[in-house]
Amino acid sequence: MFNLYINPKNTKGHINPELQGHFSEHLGRCIYEGLYVGENSEIPNVNGMRKDVVEALKEMQIPVLRWPGGCFADEYHWRDGVGPKETRKKMINTHWGGVVEDNSFGTNEFMELTEQLGCKRYINGNVGSGTVQEMSEWVEYMTFKGVSPMADMRKANGHEEPWQVDYFGVGNENWGCGGNMTPDFYGNMYRRYQTYVRNYDGAHPIYKIACGANADDYDWTDGVCAAAFRKAEWQHGFMDGLSLHYYTLPFDWGKKGSATDFDEKTWYQTLSKTLFMEELINRHAAILDKYDKDHKVGLIVDEWGTWYDVEPGTNPGFLYQQNTVRDALVAGINLNIFNKHCDRVRMANIAQLVNVLQSVILTEGPKMVKTPTYHVFNMYKHHQDAELLDSFIETEKIGVDEKRMVPNLTESVSLGKDGKVHITITNLSATNGYEVRAVLADTPVKAVCGEIVTGEIHAHNTFDAPETVKTESFTDMKTSGNEICINIPAASVLHIAAEI
Repeated sequence: MFNLYINPKNTKGHINPELQGHFSEHLGRCIYEGLYVGENSEIPNVNGMRKDVVEALKEMQIPVLRWPGGCFADEYHWRDGVGPKETRKKMINTHWGGVVEDNSFGTNEFMELTEQLGCKRYINGNVGSGTVQEMSEWVEYMTFKGVSPMADMRKANGHEEPWQVDYFGVGNENWGCGGNMTPDFYGNMYRRYQTYVRNYDGAHPIYKIACGANADDYDWTDGVCAAAFRKAEWQHGFMDGLSLHYYTLPFDWGKKGSATDFDEKTWYQTLSKTLFMEELINRHAAILDKYDKDHKVGLIVDEWGTWYDVEPGTNPGFLYQQNTVRDALVAGINLNIFNKHCDRVRMANIAQLVNVLQSVILTEGPKMVKTPTYHVFNMYKHHQDAELLDSFIETEKIGVDEKRMVPNLTESVSLGKDGKVHITITNLSATNGYEVRAVLADTPVKAVCGEIVTGEIHAHNTFDAPETVKTESFTDMKTSGNEICINIPAASVLHIAAEI
């Protein structure tokens, strides 16, 4: 038996809903076909947005959506995507697949999508190939209410009132596809560009995000912070957030492997690589602590998730991959980690929303399927806007390779807005179930209910069998006083709501 200790009277931080954020890029079939089919499509839509996808994402309570990239952001010129669609410029998407980008989904369409979803907006600006003027005028186009050329352009394009932009990323991966910059150079570029991301609406200030590191590039974080926080001219050093990108690749040296054909050793390698997220957060946060001792700057993990070889027969530049129970575990592990670090991690965006990498939804023409990852997010929504509770779980090391051993269990616990204690546990074992005793200090448990995502480790949903992996009711538990005894099966992500 493994004990889980919970202190419902000791809160450790606030879990922003944005920790369960998402990312959409002009890449493969994420935007086109996945989210946007056009107003004249036979696929049911509202103003071009797929009804089935929008409804599924609303059920999942998507809190925030990042757009237009990704690497695409630093070659995206926003003016190409506004105005009458017949006059919008066509271009080749040189980053992703070499296909024609007709810019029929642009700023107005993104705003329409987020209005339908009821989620916050995270816009990524172009630093790599764009100008300060271009970025400044985009912000003005979106958010300025008064009289100006950009506000007049927005009105002429059919939207009288300005939109609210919640988050703005000043560049993306500027250490790589966003310009191959050095940290000091980018830090100074950030200082310059962010100056013109103006808060025209003082009631809803834009949260400015600087481009952070690729995985364990700690020198980048230190260098950018040193430039952005120079002389502490502003308490925040001109930034509200600093991004971090980390993808789970099953193998070392960049090898990816199949999304569905893997052995037990690769299962544990994948989960081990996923758990590296905790070290990354701790070490980057320690660097931030040197410059921002009050934790006012958030760590924004705006690209994370699994990255495998594309599905056979698909465009290599479209990054289309299947999604198994293994991905459900990756999602649960990461979301537990983000919850536990909510004092510094303020937003996270899985890559990507539909049809790309570890997506929550797959589409094929009029068909749609929810992936195992979708069902995990749908369970974890109970943590949104909740208070993190002090918790600790006993574990043991498991695996088939001494170099890639992992703890058998991970967890996070919160006190939800509904007054219930929400417990999420992942069982990383491919073969073994465990008995877990959850002890709530000095707090009797009145009632419990549970739900679970589990299955054989290769199990996944297809368009012919869309419910092979789904959320199911979980009842293999009993309560006594302040204890809940749980039998969690192998390869599973579990959510328990306890009424106290």
